[in-house]
Amino acid sequence: IQGGMGVGVSSWSLARAVALQGQLGVVSGTAVDITLIRRLWDGDPLGDFRRAMQAFPLPEFVDEVMGRFYRADRADHEPFPILPLHKPVLNSFQERLMVLANFVEVFLAKEGHSGPVGINYLTKIQLPTLPSLYGALAGVDYVLMGAGIPREIPGVLDALVEHAPASIRFDILGGTGAEDEALNFDPSVVWSNPERPTLTRPKFLPIVSSDSLATMMTRKANGRVDGFIIEGNTAGGHNAPPRGGGTKNERGEPLYGERDQANLDKVAALGLPFWLAGGVGSPQQFQEAKAAGAAGIQVGTLFAYAVESGVRADLREKVLNQVRRGEADVMTDGRASPTGFPFKTVMLDDTLSDDAVYAARARICDVGYLRAPYRREDGRIAFRCPSEPVDTFVKKGGSETDTDGRKCLCNALIANTGFPQVRDGGVTEAPLLTSGDDLKLLGGFLGERTSYTAVDVIEYLLTPA
Repeated sequence: IQGGMGVGVSSWSLARAVALQGQLGVVSGTAVDITLIRRLWDGDPLGDFRRAMQAFPLPEFVDEVMGRFYRADRADHEPFPILPLHKPVLNSFQERLMVLANFVEVFLAKEGHSGPVGINYLTKIQLPTLPSLYGALAGVDYVLMGAGIPREIPGVLDALVEHAPASIRFDILGGTGAEDEALNFDPSVVWSNPERPTLTRPKFLPIVSSDSLATMMTRKANGRVDGFIIEGNTAGGHNAPPRGGGTKNERGEPLYGERDQANLDKVAALGLPFWLAGGVGSPQQFQEAKAAGAAGIQVGTLFAYAVESGVRADLREKVLNQVRRGEADVMTDGRASPTGFPFKTVMLDDTLSDDAVYAARARICDVGYLRAPYRREDGRIAFRCPSEPVDTFVKKGGSETDTDGRKCLCNALIANTGFPQVRDGGVTEAPLLTSGDDLKLLGGFLGERTSYTAVDVIEYLLTPA
């Protein structure tokens, strides 16, 4: 399984290249509404996204989106449009845009072949989940979800493939568990005619860090779970916090121990296939995973720097140069993510991992995917993010100490793929790359090459150790 990475790093082109080899290619489903709009605003020079949009069964909405957001002649350093931040109740345009954007990613990844394609979502990012899933169901074979406990998603898939309304519990800081704390989506609001395409339910693979979470999903999910991805703490992106408490090394990185290792015998006893992720990106580790009972592995870091990935070419080149020199460095930063979870950061000049670049950035929250909902004193729901301006966060009841070292992952991860927002004076948002600890070992695979493809990765992994 090719990992579902970042915002647009696991691009449709990467997923398609993997699926063409008979492996599971995965697109990232995070912030695809924003990336679609920015690609259109940038002229969609190859025409891929406009081609996919023409296959969407609501041509009048496609015309609306094109009329509002397509630009054939965007000037350099021209800002991208700012979409309204999501709220618990999305308006009709927001819902349709989420459906369209997810449809487009899956359509392009599936175009012209019958190989398996999945889509990856973060459980913690709740507001766009339901319309996103609905859009992806027009062809996706697998849904993968981590960064939380997605036990309601199997039932959601069962409902949405029948074009029936679906809902999930809305996790609110200080929430009471009342029935009205829910997010709802009715597919009928998408359609202007009674005809609906026939959909097929995809397989569902939760991404979990422990055997206990896998057991809980098996027993308490509200529908069919088809397997698990067991992700270790060496994987890129967000990691589960260590169970051992707040022990850190000299760099301030959280330390993990035996309690953080999943018991694979207990996972296997659940009777469902499972894949290992995090620190398994070699032929030997692939064989070891299968010997331990796994159906296979999920690999992210190797694929992240393939030419088909969505990482900007200049960033990919810088990282691979570091790898060849033996200088690649990944830090597990306990402060970077506004979620509070440890986040793997590639240490690279001219990115937010550079203290000077981080200090020079003016705080702003205009993407808002990682905002946390909370209950105000008057009972209303509002949102805050420890990466937003400090005064704003404190006025909303947040603690000033919680803002220390927080980075705007929303803007940075979008910048990784070449569509950074442009601020006043032509200043662009800086990127921030994430990779697994395996980045430090990539040199053995890379050799003297300056670039490689997804096919190269697959051939390497499938070569007997």
